[in-house]
Amino acid sequence: MERPYRCDVCHKTFKVRKLLKEHQRVHTGERRYSCDVCNKTYSKKSSLNVHARVHTGERPYRCELCNKTFIYRGNLQVHQRVHTGDSPYSCDVCNKTFIYKCNLQVHQRAHTGERPYSCDVCNKTFIKQSGLKVHKRVHTGERPYSCDVCNKSFSRKCSLKEHQRVHTGECPYGCDVCNKTFSRKYKLKEHKRVHTGVHPYSCDVCNKTFSYKFDLKVHQRVHTDERPYSCDVLIQHAMKNIN
Repeated sequence: MERPYRCDVCHKTFKVRKLLKEHQRVHTGERRYSCDVCNKTYSKKSSLNVHARVHTGERPYRCELCNKTFIYRGNLQVHQRVHTGDSPYSCDVCNKTFIYKCNLQVHQRAHTGERPYSCDVCNKTFIKQSGLKVHKRVHTGERPYSCDVCNKSFSRKCSLKEHQRVHTGECPYGCDVCNKTFSRKYKLKEHKRVHTGVHPYSCDVCNKTFSYKFDLKVHQRVHTDERPYSCDVLIQHAMKNIN
């Protein structure tokens, strides 16, 4: 019978003494292997070899279904849930499930109200770091997404995608009542009020309600007596009389 080598701290056993010695560094904190690029240190040479892929670009693990490659075997295993539909992480409040643990942790902030990312200009807070990154473009004016047809630029990728439907004519959002289609999701949401009769916008003077915010805005001119549109023909006629 082969002799097992046992760790006197956690009692884990190994077939080879060398592996036991490497393992014991977990308890001693010794990290003798150092990356010659970034000086990050490791307790095992195998861990250093894996880390070196960050610098070499080597990605030896490939998904057989979509050919996406990964540095670590564990990352490939997690990625494969995209194809299998496995979502092992579940929210204990609403039971929504997630493929990745990090996505569950971000989602839980919707229930806790935690918004850990704060803008250093206006102090607006965000659940996700990506939300803060996009928001900062409000202050910098950065618009990194540009339409390759008309060169109009946008601060958000989703805004560019929506805009491109102007050129393609794509209308992916369809009403399940009358089959009318829309290029933007919020337009479909507004349209559905025709069928539901919902009037979410209310005049604070006479309490009259409207399906659309624009209609409320036009109505309010009844109370303010605002008349923003003028007839060019009448203006020209008046100018002739003055002259």
